[in-house]
Amino acid sequence: MPSLKSHARWTEALRTTLALWLFVLFIFLPGIIGRHQGEPWTGVAIDCSTILVSMAFAMAIFLVSRATIDWPPYLRLPVRALAVLAAAGANTIFDLMFQGWIANHFVDAWHSLPSDLTRAYSSMRNYTLVFGVNMILFHVNYARRAAIQQERQLSEANVAAQQAQLAALRYQLNPHFLFNSLNSISALIVTGRNKDAESMTNRLSAFLRASLNATPTELIPLDEELALTEEYLDIESVRFGERLSIAVDCADAACDALVPGFLVQPLVENAVKHAVARSRAPVEIRIQAAMEGRTLRIDVANDLPADDEDDHLEGAGAGVGIDNVRRRLEAVFGKRATLTSGTVGGRFVATIRIPDAQTAN
Repeated sequence: MPSLKSHARWTEALRTTLALWLFVLFIFLPGIIGRHQGEPWTGVAIDCSTILVSMAFAMAIFLVSRATIDWPPYLRLPVRALAVLAAAGANTIFDLMFQGWIANHFVDAWHSLPSDLTRAYSSMRNYTLVFGVNMILFHVNYARRAAIQQERQLSEANVAAQQAQLAALRYQLNPHFLFNSLNSISALIVTGRNKDAESMTNRLSAFLRASLNATPTELIPLDEELALTEEYLDIESVRFGERLSIAVDCADAACDALVPGFLVQPLVENAVKHAVARSRAPVEIRIQAAMEGRTLRIDVANDLPADDEDDHLEGAGAGVGIDNVRRRLEAVFGKRATLTSGTVGGRFVATIRIPDAQTAN
């Protein structure tokens, strides 16, 4: 983390000081001209020279401000106040000595010199006020810069946390899917279907290799996600054979839409587990994707036997996969993206909606 002193920059302090003291000169200019009757511009030149000295003192108090930036307030504030008073006192003494010397040697027409205590008090008061403002502006400058830096770091931390969350959710699917697949392979071996077990093992290896090459936090075109999902279904087709029927319909515009990797596959796996695996009759899993205006809609539907619909509904709406998809949608798109599910005409349908979907092109 950068030092707090890095927020207190000399160039910014110099610009602030220059602007402040030129503003002070502009405010007091009518009084300066009126005070030096007969030689107004000589008076302006003299006061301009003292302004330069005042700016030098201002940079000195900036040095104090910068040196105390990370001190506790009970030490920082008194030290800065003393620095302001010291600069004001030194500037007042300089005014008395310098202007007196100028009056005695060069300007005969100048009659109103700050040589008495009343004028010295007035100068001291004015310098204290201006140097105090100068010190406050120094603090405001580096506080603003520190706030910007903190906001940037917080934003970067939020992005990193979101990416870590997405990666964790993405990798959560691997052991979940792997557990189910290995159970299926074990069942094939136990039932003597060794060739099917070997074929499923090879396909599982290819699928895992492809999935591990994917970046967990990267958005990919929907057609790539569907291709990965079809590889998964190829694995399950070895296990279920003709009991598993697959239909994929993706509109061209929808296929270019960007989605998180492994968004559709958990829903399909859910359908396999709670519909295909529990049915003796063929079950169709249909994946449809289309654009509804600027909203991407993805439907994953599976047949539900009418006599066992309630049992399937209970299982199809639960599990790691469904919850994982919801959380990943929220992590990437916020509350805008939704996942809804329910039965429609003897079929269980899970629907993803992503408003303002981005495209790969």
